[in-house]
Amino acid sequence: MTNKASEVVLSTNQLKELCAAKLIEHKVKPVDADIVADVLVHANLRGVDSHGVLRTEHYVQRISSKSINTDPNISIKRTGPASAIMDGDDGLGHVIAKQAVDEAISIAEKSGVGMVSVFNSTHCGALSYYVNQAIAKNFIGMAMTHTDKQVVPFGGAQPFFGTNPIALGFPASQNKPIILDMATSNAALGKILNAKKSGEPSIPENWGVNENGEPTTDPNQVAALLPFGGPKGYGLAMVVDLFSGVLTGSAFGPHITAMYGDYDKKRKLGHFFTVIDPAMFTEINTFLDKVDQMINEIHESKPAKGFNKVMVPGEPEQLKEEARLANGIPIPRPIYDYLSN
Repeated sequence: MTNKASEVVLSTNQLKELCAAKLIEHKVKPVDADIVADVLVHANLRGVDSHGVLRTEHYVQRISSKSINTDPNISIKRTGPASAIMDGDDGLGHVIAKQAVDEAISIAEKSGVGMVSVFNSTHCGALSYYVNQAIAKNFIGMAMTHTDKQVVPFGGAQPFFGTNPIALGFPASQNKPIILDMATSNAALGKILNAKKSGEPSIPENWGVNENGEPTTDPNQVAALLPFGGPKGYGLAMVVDLFSGVLTGSAFGPHITAMYGDYDKKRKLGHFFTVIDPAMFTEINTFLDKVDQMINEIHESKPAKGFNKVMVPGEPEQLKEEARLANGIPIPRPIYDYLSN
C-alpha cells in the first residue's frame, strides 16, 4: 500500500476486501458483498472510477434507509424459449444483474439467444462487467439500464431521461474482446461526482449545464447533463428506457426515483440483458477469427495527427486495467478513509 497526500494505492484484493467488509458491516450477506465488491473494483481497474468503490457509501446509505433490501427474494420466470423476467425484490442491483445474465447465458446455451428483463432492481454499476460474463462463454453480450432524469433532451432545457447506459461485448480468438460501454450522455453523472469528490476545478464544457440550461465547466454548478451527439444520444437514451423501463413494466424518465435524494424510497429500476451464441448464425471459430481480423486491421490503420494508434472500443480501459493490476489502484483518500473506518 502506497500513501500520498491525496490518495492511497491499493491492490485489487485489498480494495475488494475493504469494500466487501464495509457492506458486510451493514448486514449485506458475505456472498453478495463479494459480488458487489467485484463489480465495483472491476470499474476501478478499468479506470472508470465514477462507477467504482466511490459508490459504496451511497449503497450503505440506501441500505440504512431500507430502500435496498439486503435479504431479497429474487425470482425468475421463464416466459418463452428465449426469454425470462426477473423480480429483484429491491436487492442490490449488482447481485440481481449478475444472476440475470447467468440466466440469459443458460437460456442461450439451449436456444441460441437469451433475453432477460429485470424489474424491482437498484443501481447495478458498470455494465461492462455483465457483458464480460457472456464473453467468457464466447457469447455476445448486451446490457442496458435506465436512471433517473439527469439529461436534457435535444432541444430541451430541463432533464427528462437518465444517462441510460448501454454496453455490448464481442469475444475474439486471440485479441481481447471488443467492449462498448457508454452512457447516452456526454459523461456519466458519476464522473461529475468523482470530479467533485476529487476537488477537480473544472470539467469539459460539453458535459453539463447549470440551472439556466447553460454549459458549465464547474462540476459544482452542474444541474443536468447533455446527451452525446445531440439528437443521436437523446434518441438512444429513449430506446434504452423503452427496453429498461417500459418493456420491464418499470417507471421511465422523470418518474424514476432519484438516485441521490429520497433515500427511503425504493428505486424500482429495470434492466435488460441479451446474450447471443454466435454459433447459431455462423461457425464459431470463423466468427472469432473475423473479430480478430477486424481488430488487427483497425490497429494497422493510419492514426490521425495527435494519435499513436487507432484502438477499438474498450481497449483504453483494458490498457488501464493491465496497468492497475500491475501497479495498484489509486483511491482518493476520503474514499479510502470511509472504507477503512
